[in-house]
Amino acid sequence: MRSLTPEILLSAYAAGVFPMAESKTDDYLHWIDPERRGILPLDDFHLSKSLAKTIRKGRFQIRVDGDFEAVIDGCAEAAPGREDSWINPVIRQLFLELHAMRLAHSVEAWQDGKLAGGLYGLAMGGAFFGESMFSRRTDASKVALAHLVERLRAGGFILLDIQFITTHLARFGAIDIPRAEYHSLLARALQIPADFHALELA
Repeated sequence: MRSLTPEILLSAYAAGVFPMAESKTDDYLHWIDPERRGILPLDDFHLSKSLAKTIRKGRFQIRVDGDFEAVIDGCAEAAPGREDSWINPVIRQLFLELHAMRLAHSVEAWQDGKLAGGLYGLAMGGAFFGESMFSRRTDASKVALAHLVERLRAGGFILLDIQFITTHLARFGAIDIPRAEYHSLLARALQIPADFHALELA
């Protein structure tokens, strides 16, 4: 399975397919192209009053790509309601390589000098494929997600792919769309020269 390269993975994402493992210890990858795909429309992101207040208070320090490896490991660690993970060693290594290629990114929420939560994903053209998120402190991943949306808007992205809808993400405005509609949106997004780092230059 390690014959899988970052380039092959990029081709799969560009075709609308993403990998998942059955468990953290499973060596085999399943290629997923669901009938309905979860996305978070960037123009319809729902920021609750309570989360906006948390952001204004500055409880968390946001960093981008500060410790990508720690974020992917945080996403793979056991948590209440999530005893296992689909992030196996193959996926972990491939995303570390994509990060080294400046294509995979992490958005991190830090508090008191410790990583409190965050998310990671892959940027290609005007599409960002959100892979996973985690929290060790209340609202940490939510604040990271809000920053990601702001960053993607600033950089000209048109697609935030979240793979599958969850109750948690639905609160932010996430929806699912038919496969054909997703593939059409993805094809348009990949043609856009978006900039993940544009917010830092604003």
